Amino acid sequence: MKKLLLATALVALGAGMAAAQTVRLGTEGAYPPYNFVNDKGEVAGFERELGDELCKRAGLTCTWVTNEWDSIIPNLQSGNYDVIIAGMSITPERGEVVDFSQPYIPPASSAYLALSKDADLKSGPVAAQTSTIQAAFVAENGMTVVEYATPEETVAAVKNGEAVAVLADKDYLKPIADESGGALVLLDREEVIGGGVGMAFRKSDTELRGKFDAAIKSMKCDGTLDAMIVKPEYFGPETKVWGEEGKQGC
Repeated sequence: MKKLLLATALVALGAGMAAAQTVRLGTEGAYPPYNFVNDKGEVAGFERELGDELCKRAGLTCTWVTNEWDSIIPNLQSGNYDVIIAGMSITPERGEVVDFSQPYIPPASSAYLALSKDADLKSGPVAAQTSTIQAAFVAENGMTVVEYATPEETVAAVKNGEAVAVLADKDYLKPIADESGGALVLLDREEVIGGGVGMAFRKSDTELRGKFDAAIKSMKCDGTLDAMIVKPEYFGPETKVWGEEGKQGC
């Protein structure tokens, strides 16, 4: 009987250890090319491919969870998932409540999308997604900000005249401008905000953060991260990559 109980306990312990190695990746699922939900109802995009590769390199079994942007940090803290990988820029303010991995996307440009090139950014509100670095930037730089829950709503606000422009990642807005047939244009002015894009963790999960940091670094060192970034279905060959900077310390 004791041997049976011991065997049962060992099986239960093994199952618990296996479960502990399953990491839930939280993303928005509404911000292409970073992340979106495809026609099959699955998370797709750059961060899906990246996250799967990082989990493989870290020896982790991972699952994907979607969550609305404005509650993505609170739901990490409450345990609904273990990691945020959702196009989140690294900022000191966010760093007070979460810990970031090293960045996997270098600091990139934010752009303004408007109905015409001569749009006056101070003549009316500029749209931005709630709780983003762009919303904070607009508010802090002499413009009036109007915030929306989703990136699609910010673009719609420009189309229907609720805002004179939208400020968001250029990588998100450029395909929208290209596909609009000239109805929407990018302004010549760009902003560089934040410290790059990284994964966010609960401050208690230092071991997990270390595993993903090592995996990100290995992708920088062998060039696979840059190769993934410039894929045409993601950010394209003209986007900024890590290059030799990413290989420092390899």
